[in-house]
Amino acid sequence: MGNREDLLAGARQVILERGVAKATARDIATAAGVSLAAIGYHFGSKDELVTAALMESLGSGIGDEMESVVHETASLPLLQGFAALWNRMPDVFSANREALLASLENSVRVLRDPQAGRALADAAAEGHDGIAEQLRAARPEMTDADVAAVAQLDFVLVQSLGILWLMNPAALPTGDELARAVAVIASDTPA
Repeated sequence: MGNREDLLAGARQVILERGVAKATARDIATAAGVSLAAIGYHFGSKDELVTAALMESLGSGIGDEMESVVHETASLPLLQGFAALWNRMPDVFSANREALLASLENSVRVLRDPQAGRALADAAAEGHDGIAEQLRAARPEMTDADVAAVAQLDFVLVQSLGILWLMNPAALPTGDELARAVAVIASDTPA
């Protein structure tokens, strides 16, 4: 690994052990085995490094798990695949609890800074695009507009249900309940 990758790994380690607020640049550099100056060189600041590390961690943790379920359920009717995805997400959230918590903590920090907030918005767009790519590959029969709509719904759900799961895992609706709600809404077509 190079210094950049070492810094990302070191940041993830420190953040997951101590949280975003207690992660210092010195601790991250030490965990990465690089100089403190390497943070500025590769990321500009500790805050930008923390954000990059969390986005990568959640993308590889939650994103990879979502991709796996989408591909596993590609042969099912779309609504059943949707239910299967969201029935499995509590386990995905559980496996990524610390990263979810750190991401929430980082999001609040970033949203207080307009420039950093724009970077977070760009990252959200990348997250949505990643879900759309997974869905397009698994279900090539869907139109681009339908892929975009389902990807947006999945992205909104992963963000909101991840936070809800952190607060109270028992309050999370099941995938079957979410699919039923979608089916009920879809059945109410104008005359």
